[in-house]
Amino acid sequence: MTPDLSTLAALLIAASPPSSSAQPQIIPMLPVAQNAVSSRRTLDGVQAIPAALQSTGEPPLPPAGPVVVPPVDPAQDPAPAEPGEGEPESSLPADAPPAGDEFEGNVIVVEGMTEAPPGDPLFQLNADVYESVQSVDQALVQPIADVYEDGLPRPLRKGLSNLFSNLREPIAFLNFLLQGKIGKAAETVGRFAINSTLGLAGLVDVAKKEPFNLPRRNNGFANTLGFYGVDSGAFLYLPLIGPTTVRDLVGNTLDTLVMPAAFGDPFNRLEFAATSYTVRALDERIELEEKHSRIADSDFPYATMRETYLCERQRAIDTLRNRPLAECTPEALSPLPDAASVTAPAE
Repeated sequence: MTPDLSTLAALLIAASPPSSSAQPQIIPMLPVAQNAVSSRRTLDGVQAIPAALQSTGEPPLPPAGPVVVPPVDPAQDPAPAEPGEGEPESSLPADAPPAGDEFEGNVIVVEGMTEAPPGDPLFQLNADVYESVQSVDQALVQPIADVYEDGLPRPLRKGLSNLFSNLREPIAFLNFLLQGKIGKAAETVGRFAINSTLGLAGLVDVAKKEPFNLPRRNNGFANTLGFYGVDSGAFLYLPLIGPTTVRDLVGNTLDTLVMPAAFGDPFNRLEFAATSYTVRALDERIELEEKHSRIADSDFPYATMRETYLCERQRAIDTLRNRPLAECTPEALSPLPDAASVTAPAE
C-alpha cells in the first residue's frame, strides 16, 4: 500500500538531524487522543501526527502546509460559564433567607467597655464602687434618711443643720480672703457673728433674713485651688465620701483640719467629726433626693453622676471667677455612655 504523503514527509523530517542554528518551533496543537480510535482527528482536512510518533517523547512537529484552526463548534465546546457558575454551592442551610434579609428576632448583642474616659483613669474601679455604694444606699442610707426626715421634727432637724453649717463659716471666711474676695469675707464674718449670737449658737439662720440679708456662701480650699488654676486631677468615687477628685480630696481634707487646729476641743474629737459628717450627709441625701432619682433613672447612672459632679464643681469655681455658668442638670449634660450594648443583625 502506498504510504500517505503527509506520513512520509513526517518520517523524513524526523529522520534528518536537527539544525544547530535553529530550534524547531513548537506550535500548540489541539489535543490528539492516544488511542487508535481517535488518533486520526483532522484539522480542516490536514491529518494530525500519528500517535506512534508522539510516543517517542520528542516534541511534536508541525504538519506540512498551513494549519488552520477550525471555528469552535458550539456542540462540542460549551460557551464560557457565566459569572458565579462553577462555584461551590453555599454552605448556608436551605431555609436561610437570601443575602440582605433581616433575621427577625435573632440578634447578636455585644457588650464591651469603652476606654477610660478622660479624667477618669480608674473608671472601672470607680464604677464598681459606685454600684456597691448605690446598693448600700438603697438598702440602708435611704431608709435612715427617710426616718430622719419624717421622724425628727423639722425645726429640730433644721436646727442641727444650721448649727454645723455655722461652724463652717470660719473656713469660708479664710478661703474668701485667700481668693481676694474681701467683701464676701466680711459678709461671712457678719453671718457667723449674727448667727452665733442672735441665732442661738447657729441653730437659727437669722443672718439670711431681713434686715441682714446675708445668704450662706459655701467655700473651701478645694475652690481656692481651682480658683488659682490647679487642675482637678483624676475623678474618684470613694466609700463614705462619694464623688470627688484629687484636688477636691486634698482641699476637703484641709477644711476638716481648720477648726481642730484653730480651736482644739471639741472639734478635734472623733465624736464631733462623726456627728457632723452624719448630719451633713443625711441633710444632703434628703435635699438631693430628686437629683439622685434622676441620675438613677438615666441610661448610664455612673457617667451621669460623674459629669454632674464635675460640672457643679466647675460651676462653683466659675462663680468665683465671674464667668458664665453652665447648666449642670443630668438632662442638660447628656453624657456619653461609658458602657454600651451594640446590637447587630445576626449573620
